[in-house]
Amino acid sequence: MKLKRATYHMWTFTISKLISGFGAHVYAFAVSFYILQLTGSATNFAMNLICSLVPRTLIAPFAGYAADKYSRKTIVIVAQIASTLAIGGLLTVSLTTGLSLLAIYTTTVVLSLASTFSGVTFSSSITGLIDENRIQRAMALNQMSISFAAIGGPAVGGILYGTVSMNTFLIVYMAASTVAILLEATMNFKLFANRKEKTEEEQKETMWQSMKAGVFYLRQQPILMMIIWISLFINFLFGAFQVGFSFILIEKLKMVSTRFGMVEGALAVGMLLMSIYFSVRKEVKFPLLVSKWGIVVFGILLMIVPLPLLVSMHPNVFFAYYLVIIFGFGVNMMIVNTPMQVMFQKVIDDDFKGRVFALLETMAMALMPLGVVIYGFLYDFVPAQWILIVSGAILIGVVLFMARPSIIRKAYPELAEKKKVKANVATEQ
Repeated sequence: MKLKRATYHMWTFTISKLISGFGAHVYAFAVSFYILQLTGSATNFAMNLICSLVPRTLIAPFAGYAADKYSRKTIVIVAQIASTLAIGGLLTVSLTTGLSLLAIYTTTVVLSLASTFSGVTFSSSITGLIDENRIQRAMALNQMSISFAAIGGPAVGGILYGTVSMNTFLIVYMAASTVAILLEATMNFKLFANRKEKTEEEQKETMWQSMKAGVFYLRQQPILMMIIWISLFINFLFGAFQVGFSFILIEKLKMVSTRFGMVEGALAVGMLLMSIYFSVRKEVKFPLLVSKWGIVVFGILLMIVPLPLLVSMHPNVFFAYYLVIIFGFGVNMMIVNTPMQVMFQKVIDDDFKGRVFALLETMAMALMPLGVVIYGFLYDFVPAQWILIVSGAILIGVVLFMARPSIIRKAYPELAEKKKVKANVATEQ
């Protein structure tokens, strides 16, 4: 009976994420175009992005605390209701006084806060919703729904924009969010939960003490700390790609917008296909090892991104080249992320999941804007090809050092035993 319920959770969770994610992407597309058409200012457009990124970074630790202290189901549903009400408020403003930048920015902040609480809490709840043997499948299906939404949302937004009013976009998002609420309300977040009863001392803990306990727990897990440090380096160095990719294709190689859009879409296609693969294959046995070599491949891909700047290519050739490279990035992102997400779900204590996932998100989000700013400055003064080549080489060096064989053997002692057995067999022969 429990397994049947877990199957229901897996598909309900996936469909809920697909529907709400699809609505969010359609809304984001429409709002971005609306701001640019209304003001013609890249600064105003960037301001909307800041209204999305900064609240996530600041509120994530509080979302983690809430996920570990209160009912996770309640938090998810309340967050989704808040998103629906925020869009409803924006629709009301649009119908009565007309849309304004202030109304859009305010709505973006509320949506960012709500999605942070919902995202961190959902991540903390996977092991309570799904049986242990199907966590990889659940994570892959979740990523699949995100990829579908990332591909389909902007496509539908592009078709609808200009033919329907902004109010229609808001109604579509509200409807999607409402359906997500109804689906989430049917889920039992405690089905497989392994949360201990709070002691009297823990119940009296202040929010600050609880957050400190989460940091202390994380520091007691050397393998998790190593993964976090690698993640920080990846998120920082990936700024070289985020800034450089568009800069090279649009500014240096003069790629037309339709082709650029297709190249960007190849990332989501790669992620989608790899998600399908992970949803049907057996669970990865040594996720840290798989992710290590996946990051090395990331570094190599980063180093070969600027090849058309070094070797003369026909426009059709470098278009095909970048389709393959960006598709490879999408595939590799799943190879790195999915096994690690499964490992986190199984290794992190259920009572600390919210705080640990929140710390991971905060640290990652904090370095991403810094990386983008620094690399944006560098691309004005240093040739793009050398920035990407050096960044890729640093990334490979960092992961090979931080996830060196001795560390991997600490995480997987059975690998050391296998090596001993092989050595003994070779000696006997």
